[in-house]
Amino acid sequence: MLRRVMVPVMALVAVLSGTVVLVTRPASGESISSARATAAAIESALSAAQNRMSALSQQYDAAAAHLKQVTASIASTKAAIAGDQKQVSVDRNRLSKAAIANYVSDGASTNDNPIFSGNEKTVGAANEYNEIAEGDINLAVDNLHTAENTLQAQQAQLQAQQGQAQQAVSAEQAAVNQNAQEVQAQQNALAQENGQIANLIHQQQVQEANEAAVVAQARIAAAQVQAETSPEFSTAAPPPTASGGLGALQAAESQLGVPYVWGGESPKGSGDPGFDCSGLTAWSWGQVGVGLPHYSGAQMADSTPVPLNDLQPGDLLFYGPGGSEHVAMYVGPGEMIEAPETGQSVHYTGLRLGDGFVGAGRP
Repeated sequence: MLRRVMVPVMALVAVLSGTVVLVTRPASGESISSARATAAAIESALSAAQNRMSALSQQYDAAAAHLKQVTASIASTKAAIAGDQKQVSVDRNRLSKAAIANYVSDGASTNDNPIFSGNEKTVGAANEYNEIAEGDINLAVDNLHTAENTLQAQQAQLQAQQGQAQQAVSAEQAAVNQNAQEVQAQQNALAQENGQIANLIHQQQVQEANEAAVVAQARIAAAQVQAETSPEFSTAAPPPTASGGLGALQAAESQLGVPYVWGGESPKGSGDPGFDCSGLTAWSWGQVGVGLPHYSGAQMADSTPVPLNDLQPGDLLFYGPGGSEHVAMYVGPGEMIEAPETGQSVHYTGLRLGDGFVGAGRP
């Protein structure tokens, strides 16, 4: 039914009209479908880019871990070279100290070590010792040179590996950054397309709301003419044929043209018909067996809150703090019925969602 279909349209128009800039392309079902298809494609590309980001991040972590291992190996190799150099230095110092000690003792150590004796008989032993000592030192030095050459070769290899590992880390980081840019670009494109969709929907809703407003105004004008030309209200209106909110609306519509009377709750056919705003809604709902107090604030307190996108015929519309200032009844999209104020009568009018509107309720 048109009245019910247009309710969420009016609510969305009220929200969107102050924030969305209209686009120039026409708001048609085909345009919206095309925009949604584009948005779906962008979402698919965005999801793929986000999945790639996870794999690239793992590759970067692996490259960084390898670089860390190579750097640690280089540090270990340097430490080994330093240790060998220290050991050769210790051996040299030990032999030097032994020679110095014999010189200082003026040959006193010859009793223990014949190499320092002046006796010709011990010259051979001294030469043999010197050869052995020098051989040991030379061997240690040769071993050091071999170790240094080996370790330096290893260090050069590790440094080459370190350069390669650093390049790998840089390459993976560049890939991660490029993918992040792709993700951001897809997100921006999706946001732009979603904004375009919102604009198209807004255009469509405005067009439908305007059409509904034209229909509502025509109905209001016709009802006003009928009320102004109708005879005195000497005949009671027929009871509603429906139940619930629709029946309450039928009851209210049967009182079109009845004058506003403060505190009034008297329908057609009574001695002095007249309604105020809460009197009309209380009497109308009373015709379908639902009792309401004759006060708009109390009616709001006794009603179940209803969101604008779920409004149904017969729902009550409240104005002022706690609904204390006015109450009307929802008819359909863009339309309500009310007993507004002194000098006027029960009539249809355009739906007011501003002007102190605080909410809707269903008795």
